Amino acid sequence: MRNSIQNIYNAWCDDKEFSGVFSVTGPDGVIFQQAGGYRNKAEKLPNEVDTAFGIASGTKLFTGLAVCKLIGEGKLSPEDKLWDLLPYDLGQIDKRVTVHHLLTHTSGVGDYIDEEAEDSEEQLAALNNKYPCYLWKRLEYYLQMITHLPPKFEPGVRYGYSNAGYILLGLAVEAVSDMPYQQFVQENIITPCELQRTGFYPMDSLPGNTAFGYICDETTKEWRTNIFDMPIIGGSDGGLFTCAQDLDKLWRAIFANEILSENMTQTFLKQHVVMDEEDGESYGLGVYSLVDGDKGVYYAVGGDAGVAFFTAYFPQTKTVASALANTNTGIYSLISDLFDVLG
Repeated sequence: MRNSIQNIYNAWCDDKEFSGVFSVTGPDGVIFQQAGGYRNKAEKLPNEVDTAFGIASGTKLFTGLAVCKLIGEGKLSPEDKLWDLLPYDLGQIDKRVTVHHLLTHTSGVGDYIDEEAEDSEEQLAALNNKYPCYLWKRLEYYLQMITHLPPKFEPGVRYGYSNAGYILLGLAVEAVSDMPYQQFVQENIITPCELQRTGFYPMDSLPGNTAFGYICDETTKEWRTNIFDMPIIGGSDGGLFTCAQDLDKLWRAIFANEILSENMTQTFLKQHVVMDEEDGESYGLGVYSLVDGDKGVYYAVGGDAGVAFFTAYFPQTKTVASALANTNTGIYSLISDLFDVLG
């Protein structure tokens, strides 16, 4: 198996320089790991296998678990309506939107970063100019970017990837738990699972052995960090930092029912909405899945300025595969390549 994985990695790296960590682990430990590039280019500090990286929207995996934990404890219901949960004027958000709609990206809520739009990058640049990212500290700050937007579609009509929907879920967590979203995730997922290199680290005070995200200027071809392109602290739709070893711990805790009850874990993983009937790709309550006959994989992905990420669990072989990069590298094809070997 190790040789097959190494061949997949080598073939993928053949025409590119990888800056990050690629890791595959099994029940008995590491199968294959490779680190490349620099976590700090200016000082030429190399990425190491235990370096922590930003995972962008990979954070939604943690948010889904947090919400499901509250559902399992009876403090939230999938059918709870957002307007009934939050103590805010939610403007144009449809009053029929439920927790389940938000978890499954079927809410139709207008998105402050609409990744379905062709001009999403231009929209994001304009948004950052109006709302400087160093102010993005509390989840309620995001409401001014969301509540005035008209719905994209009626709740439940279709899947439509939504960052705003997961910000609203984070606010629901805060309303029910009476603590900041980040603290809830820390106390209920990160600490119990002993994820030692995982946290919502402020962009202006990253701890040691944490990778800066890098963006290459298209004109000068020079690299700069992403500190002016990312919220100063991560929220419920993205921005968490973690490492490969912690992701292995997280997946094994999920499938050992250590975070959620067995019944709630199955609900979390269940295919609630089909994204692509042709390839079998579906979405659960914060996690993607792909099933082909008796083969399957559960995964989370993330991408942003200076960030590329995926982590996947293959239940048939009980293996975890993760790729964490501190440049915007197209690593997602590795999931399908690994599916043939690990699925």
